[in-house]
Amino acid sequence: MPIKIPDHLPAKEKLLKEKIFVMDESRAYTQDIRPLKICILNLMPTKQETETQLIRLLGNTPLQVDVSLLHPSTHQPKNTSKEHLNLFYKTIDEVKQMKFDGMIITGAPIETLPFHNVTYWNEMTSILDWTTTNVTSTLHICWGAQAGLFHHYDVKKQPLTSKLFGIYTHTVDVPNVNLLRGFDDYFLAPHSRHTTVAREDIEQIPDLEILSSSEEAGVYIASSKDGKRVFVMGHSEYDAHTLKLEYERDQKQGLACDVPFNYFPEGDTEAMPPLQWRAHSNLLFSNWLNYYVYQETPFHLHDY
Repeated sequence: MPIKIPDHLPAKEKLLKEKIFVMDESRAYTQDIRPLKICILNLMPTKQETETQLIRLLGNTPLQVDVSLLHPSTHQPKNTSKEHLNLFYKTIDEVKQMKFDGMIITGAPIETLPFHNVTYWNEMTSILDWTTTNVTSTLHICWGAQAGLFHHYDVKKQPLTSKLFGIYTHTVDVPNVNLLRGFDDYFLAPHSRHTTVAREDIEQIPDLEILSSSEEAGVYIASSKDGKRVFVMGHSEYDAHTLKLEYERDQKQGLACDVPFNYFPEGDTEAMPPLQWRAHSNLLFSNWLNYYVYQETPFHLHDY
């Protein structure tokens, strides 16, 4: 089924070339279908790339999805034009009276900052509170996961001695859970972060359950028992080249950065890395949409 996106969103042309079934607003209005309403709080600096990555995954399911893009009103991104934000994005004030079936909160390259030093932290906490009453299930990614765990459960992030950067092997820790339905016993996923959350801190919260982890990367997926809050510490949405671009950026800036683990073929940093995690990422998003959103949300959102 198609995913409905705003007319003229740049991601549309790229997704169409990949044979992802997208539908612009003008065509969607002619269909009498109740699509899932999903909002994406996009905190990444490369907003257009992140839009494409997430919409690609949302569009790879049998469900029709209506996407709304959000950004913090209290922060002006450096790498995204005001024109793009004005055309395609809303702020929480513009949607706070609405109900959504699902929400995605992305990562942000600010994990070394204390939460209260983030310029839009007050707005972020108000959004996190709003999800409790206005969203059926919220999927938090990387820094978004750490922010959600801290705000909702007082789980603190911890600095790593070096950047966790590469492709890591993960295990399914809880059998027969819907979010991981169909997963292999071992699967790969990317990580790119300077901080982590401790397993023992999550295990002390009765409402939380660790669903997947990695010997090298630590906790990967945790969830509230009711599935309303899902926390993914890595970046399953990343394209094959995303870590390569991050590595090259850090090199140009003179930052201390190791070669991404288990990423470049034979360690050749000039080579194009293979995409090793797409099946897992598609399954993760489709399971979340189906079991945690579609199966739980009311047909009439005003009943939520």
